[in-house]
Amino acid sequence: MEKLKKIWRFLTAPEMLLYILFGILTTAVNILSFGLLRDVLQWQLLTANTLAWVLSVAFAFLTNKVFVFRSKSFAAKLVLRELVSFVGARLFSLAVDTAGMWLLVDVLTWNDWLAKVLMNVIVIVLNYVFSKLFIFKRPQ
Repeated sequence: MEKLKKIWRFLTAPEMLLYILFGILTTAVNILSFGLLRDVLQWQLLTANTLAWVLSVAFAFLTNKVFVFRSKSFAAKLVLRELVSFVGARLFSLAVDTAGMWLLVDVLTWNDWLAKVLMNVIVIVLNYVFSKLFIFKRPQ
């Protein structure tokens, strides 16, 4: 029972709630920008998808830096280190997502949507851990 209470406190901590909120908004930025670029402006599929990913990662970086992990310094050297680390971590989680989808769907013949949900949970956890422990780590 004590472990459940500890997990509940972690999941309802202000930082985690903000991470979830801004994650939902990041997803909205991705979907809305993709829709605008693809459906309204008639951009090519992969170009629209790539720019939507770039915009959503930029939004996620700023909101995670300022609101979630409260990394207040905007010194050029620090911001550059955080940005490069953040984008690198997001590219890594994109690779994990892609490899996981291939393994689950193509190799193990799972349902596409079940695999996508599982991989999204894994990616969210990876992104949070990278951000918390490495990218926006507060000085000790």
